[in-house]
Amino acid sequence: MQYTQLGRTGLKVSRLVLGTMNFGPHTDEAHSHVIMDAALDAGINFFDTANVYGWAPDKGRTEEIIGSWFAKGGDRREKVVLATKCYGSMQQHDGPVWPNTDKLSAVNIRRAVEGSLKRLGTDYIDVYQFHHVDRATPWEEIWQAIDVLVKQGKILYAASSNHAGWHLAQANETAARLGMLGLVSEQCLYNLTERRAEMEVIPAARGYGMGVIPWSPLGGGLLGGALRKAAEGGGARSLAALERTKISRRQIEQYEELCAKHGLEPGEVALAWLLAQPGVTGPIVGPRDLAQLESAVRAVGLDLDAGLLAGLDEIFPGPGPSPEAFAW
Repeated sequence: MQYTQLGRTGLKVSRLVLGTMNFGPHTDEAHSHVIMDAALDAGINFFDTANVYGWAPDKGRTEEIIGSWFAKGGDRREKVVLATKCYGSMQQHDGPVWPNTDKLSAVNIRRAVEGSLKRLGTDYIDVYQFHHVDRATPWEEIWQAIDVLVKQGKILYAASSNHAGWHLAQANETAARLGMLGLVSEQCLYNLTERRAEMEVIPAARGYGMGVIPWSPLGGGLLGGALRKAAEGGGARSLAALERTKISRRQIEQYEELCAKHGLEPGEVALAWLLAQPGVTGPIVGPRDLAQLESAVRAVGLDLDAGLLAGLDEIFPGPGPSPEAFAW
């Protein structure tokens, strides 16, 4: 495994981030424990979750599974850089959200942290992430809440997810005025089929010394050999993602042909491409089984040559820098 600093911090994290969203809804507790043990054995030390994972009516279940794994001991908690998130309501039912039980008010941040600590069975969270933008809460209030939690030792770093470039600037400029560290990373949608983050989000993150953690690195499965799997009788779920994107079937065909030409697995190429992009700390991989985890680990040692990188850019061109991409 390879390691890097998380943005401008001194924190060392693996270049793959173990995503845990499948734990509970799709992977049972025992198998989830096996995957986490295998990830740790492979050198992955950065685990990502969120308080809402498990989803209604089991919100929080994923954190509970991680907590039961920590409880097994063996320095599991000490070896893991643990990241979780808050924003969404933790109500276990659909319908109107009770006031002050979601988003990023100081009161909800405090409640959310206490709830996550209890479920995770730990007394601190390494990286506490704001899952979405709260347009109604000023950053001064958010940072006040974070300052209290840092001083209490309940969180070490604050980070963001699904924020625009100007949100990163606003957050970090406010933190600077208050004499605080600010956001240390941004978790954003970024892969070969969705490169809009290159326009402003990634440049802003790099400018403020933030790590970039891409989610959905395989584009909902499209970049994992979806057409080949469909021909073999599987991959229907991944191909359904075509309907939700502007990517054509022909682009995916060309992509799989290019990977085959180089004798490489499509999913591993997609991860290796992200690892080669400036500013990227490491993509989130959410394996449902050990085979998917092993494939992701192989991608870390994969060096893509210039010809292959150029071919990928030709099939999936980026948007170009801002403001040139939209101004002229």
